[in-house]
Amino acid sequence: MLNLKTTCLVSLLLIIGLNTFAQSYQEQIAAYRKSYKEDFLADKRSPLKQDDLQYLRFYNADSTYRVTAKAELINNAPGFIMPVFSGQGSEYLPYALLKFTLKGKPMQLTVYRSVGLSKIAAYKDYLFLPFTDDTNGKTTYAGGRYIDLREGDFKGQTVTIDFNKAYNPYCAFGSGYACPKPPDVNHLIFAVKAGEQNFGKAH
Repeated sequence: MLNLKTTCLVSLLLIIGLNTFAQSYQEQIAAYRKSYKEDFLADKRSPLKQDDLQYLRFYNADSTYRVTAKAELINNAPGFIMPVFSGQGSEYLPYALLKFTLKGKPMQLTVYRSVGLSKIAAYKDYLFLPFTDDTNGKTTYAGGRYIDLREGDFKGQTVTIDFNKAYNPYCAFGSGYACPKPPDVNHLIFAVKAGEQNFGKAH
């Protein structure tokens, strides 16, 4: 049986460990968002310039929005044209059905593979997870948000989904972009208060 002194020490170590994890996770998300902003400046087609980056808005990093999903691979599914907000759509293949629990609620999303991108060596294993939720049109972009995954992120029959890395399509910042519209099956009846928020500058 643990004595009082030992119990207090264990509790203290647990608190320190949790605080260290929280700080480390926040640093990871901060680094991710720094890279995200830099990508706008590196892309010649980017709708944002250096002065625009100050208007990017995000929810505070929250590790409870980082979940492990059970992945059910979808084999031999026919391709389909995912519509875009303006212009012509592109062909995608359903890759896997992801089932997970978020804030105590069971949910599921389908992740897709772009047929076009899969033919480019650098994006051969790229996977696309578009979704909508109950924050859209309020605190986040009305058209939904995206999360990037790669085949290597799948460990056996599981994959980690981090909604803190949810980002806006280019259409949230300017016109003239063919941004895929998240399929209806990828609507979460839930407010995902994580990731990128509405852009803070009118366009």
